[in-house]
Amino acid sequence: MSPRSPSVNEELRRRSRERILRATADLVDAHGYEATTLGDIAERAGTARGLISYYFPGKRQLLQAAVHRLMHLTLEEALEREPRTEDGRERLARAIDAILGLAVTRPTLMRTHMAGILQADGFVQCEEQQRLAFLLRDTVVRYGSADVDTDYPLLRALLMGAVVAVLLPGAPLPLERLRSELFHRYGLDWEAGMPPDGGPPGGTPALRRR
Repeated sequence: MSPRSPSVNEELRRRSRERILRATADLVDAHGYEATTLGDIAERAGTARGLISYYFPGKRQLLQAAVHRLMHLTLEEALEREPRTEDGRERLARAIDAILGLAVTRPTLMRTHMAGILQADGFVQCEEQQRLAFLLRDTVVRYGSADVDTDYPLLRALLMGAVVAVLLPGAPLPLERLRSELFHRYGLDWEAGMPPDGGPPGGTPALRRR
């Protein structure tokens, strides 16, 4: 049997890494961070325990990469769904809805992720985070920002703050209210993106800024 080519080996490594990330997100979402072990993740991913340590220096870095991958895929799907559009305002609305939606559909995972970012290790740079950053930055560009280097970090911070507000134990803010505030800030119509049922909170009109 001839040896595998470098491209084949690279593809196998990519698939193995993605299985690990997917397994991490699913297990932490179902059982929590402390209850999920690297052995559990390896078993779920169908790979060796040592391979996880080869790809990731620690469990916290692994979790951040797993969540950033999920956020990247969710955002990419929202931006490219039919009908596809190049309209920057619609794409920004879809981006906001995609990230806020994860706080509702994957609360345990997103709460654990946000808590980890606020710890001493902070924000971990990884391939998945870079892909997510590229999509968000590109969304800001298409929206028409005149100062992307300022507006992209601000959008990222606003989205992170909104996710924390949705997930805040004991005092969560309604997603509809947070969405309306973000849409108002960016002059987006309430009907853009994927609006929740029931219309804007408080019966207010569509929040388009002139």
